[in-house]
Amino acid sequence: MTLERRAAMATLLAGRGDDLLVIPGLGSTAWDAAAAGDNDQNFYLWGAMGGAAMIGLGLAMAQPSRRVAVVTGDGEMLMGLGALATIGAKCPPNLAIIVFDNGVYGETGMQPSHTQAGVDLIGVAAACGIPSHLDVRNENELTDLTHQLKNLRETLFARIQIAADEPPRVLPMRDGVALKQRFRASLGLRQ
Repeated sequence: MTLERRAAMATLLAGRGDDLLVIPGLGSTAWDAAAAGDNDQNFYLWGAMGGAAMIGLGLAMAQPSRRVAVVTGDGEMLMGLGALATIGAKCPPNLAIIVFDNGVYGETGMQPSHTQAGVDLIGVAAACGIPSHLDVRNENELTDLTHQLKNLRETLFARIQIAADEPPRVLPMRDGVALKQRFRASLGLRQ
């Protein structure tokens, strides 16, 4: 069974509270986060493929009283697998890495990704020392993930099995400087 990605993102971010910082990865996860409701505490990455997990790690370490969720796709996570080793070595208790896995590289033409060929992202995360991991394949497991995200107490890795669909794009703001300033302001930091 697979979940519809836009509905899964809406469920994941519903009732997120004021302390959840979200780093959507490049492409569809950014569009889905924007469709779920743009938020000053979303830091969209334009042109930074492979960087979402490390940005999330840095943010979790710099903001230990805030929960940080990196929500990215399987293609970007495969590009940044080394990040999981660093995250496993640091294990901030306020960080969740959530991968929407549709088994394709959606941004470049829907070619099969390595997860279709058997690469087990949860196994990689576990081998890197990330203590908590979930494989989300249905609504009940998604509900469990949202509960764990709201009560985050250790580094979490979750893979959400989603359908390889292409809903209409909802593009967030594209101005990198404005995104940075908006995000910093939401953290109460000076420009």
